[in-house]
Amino acid sequence: MAITKETQIGKIEVVGEYKILQVAMDTLIKEDGNLISQTRHRYVLHPDMDISEQPQEVKDICNTAWTQEVKDAWNTFKQEQEDLGV
Repeated sequence: MAITKETQIGKIEVVGEYKILQVAMDTLIKEDGNLISQTRHRYVLHPDMDISEQPQEVKDICNTAWTQEVKDAWNTFKQEQEDLGV
């Protein structure tokens, strides 16, 4: 009886004007190759975040979606929010 644990990307979505990435990671627990448990963890990535520790598939999407124009727009938005005290 072998129990294994796998982590895999369940879903990646690019959302909105600032190309925010929503990533869902699935953790699969298997016994003798049969799935016995699955959990999902979600997290969000913004254009100014460090993605160096992300899976390659996530990095590739970030590098495609986060053009300099998108990064500049995101930084402008954040600065406007700070100026408003939000």
